[in-house]
Amino acid sequence: MKRRQIVVLLLLALAGAAAYQFGPAHWLGRSALSERDGRGVNRSAGGDSSRGFEGPTPVTVAQARVADVPVTIDAVGAVQALNTVTIRTQVDGRLIQLGFTEGQDVRKGDVIALIDPSLYQAQYDQAVAKKAQDEATLANARIDLVRYQKLTVGNFGSQQQYATQKALVTQLEAQIRGDQGAVDNTKATLDFATIRSPIDGRTGIRQVDVGNILHASDQTGIVVITQLKPIYVTFTVPQQALPMVQKAQAGGPSIANALAPDNASLLGVGAVAVIDNQIDQTTGTVRIKATYPNEGLTLWPGQFVNVRLIVDVIKHATVVPAAAVQRGPNGAFVYVLNDDATVSMRPITLGRQDELQAVVTSGLNAAAKVATTGFTRLTDGAAVQVAETAQNGAADAKTAPDKDSAQPADGERKQHKRDWRRGEKRGEPR
Repeated sequence: MKRRQIVVLLLLALAGAAAYQFGPAHWLGRSALSERDGRGVNRSAGGDSSRGFEGPTPVTVAQARVADVPVTIDAVGAVQALNTVTIRTQVDGRLIQLGFTEGQDVRKGDVIALIDPSLYQAQYDQAVAKKAQDEATLANARIDLVRYQKLTVGNFGSQQQYATQKALVTQLEAQIRGDQGAVDNTKATLDFATIRSPIDGRTGIRQVDVGNILHASDQTGIVVITQLKPIYVTFTVPQQALPMVQKAQAGGPSIANALAPDNASLLGVGAVAVIDNQIDQTTGTVRIKATYPNEGLTLWPGQFVNVRLIVDVIKHATVVPAAAVQRGPNGAFVYVLNDDATVSMRPITLGRQDELQAVVTSGLNAAAKVATTGFTRLTDGAAVQVAETAQNGAADAKTAPDKDSAQPADGERKQHKRDWRRGEKRGEPR
């Protein structure tokens, strides 16, 4: 019984295969194929889609130019405040008042906090009173000294009494000086109860609240004041670049541009303030500190920035956008636009290059126009269609090769897809 079922299933499978192979779709396909071969072309509006997309390659071009190109060294720097002060109390006592709001800009001498001054005011008043008392005693002793001196001259008094009184006056004068020192000491202690800002800067988040008992030995301060104008950026350069930096610094402070993480947005223009006096042997780098005015507060302490240090300028260099430079087995080359709407592959020798532009030292003149997109379909002598002419500079340099420039337009892709489906329904080969 099982053998009979197996035989029936095999027969059904063979019948299905024969129907698929020799059915109407097979004869319809052969008829459509014969019809297309007889006429030589397909009826689809796009022609033979299997041959790909023909015609000039759309490209954008840019004019090479002559410019002065700065020689730069790129580094990563950390922003540091010019001065940072942690405000702490110098006397013990209760904090009764804060003279600032968090994030406020303060000037040197502005009141930051006030410690209860009652105890220190009393000590100061006591020292002043003690000095006044001793000054009165000194005045009386000086009168007695004059009296004893006159008696001694007329032999009405003893020399010993005169000498004793003179020593007492000297002793009281010394005591007055000691009293003045005590007055100055208590006055300084009283002044310490009023805490003032030692620098111009901006306050941070306060670390204590009003009403707390503060001690001079406390490790935690009241608030941190940071000077933001001007501000420092510290960065490192390889030791191989140190001679160039020193040479540039000999002609005046070198310019150091602080850039945002995108390496395009300028945060500030500063000048090199100091080059460290030794090279770090563990990293082979040397530290450099640059100063920035920071008027717009675009630089913030602790921030990481990209630093572009200008150490030289290449005069009258031939410059093309970095997007125009291609590389092959024989080195760098560009596609130069010809007068007959074709391009020629031109080998070049490059100097300095960054993400925006490249300096061509040989192989290209300033009058040439170079392609900046469409490289996937470009060859030496290929016909092109100039879509637009890019302007040299930042806008041109930002132009990146268009990966889709060699792809057909959206309308062409849709037409191609429709033609393929029509051929599939007629049984035409793909």
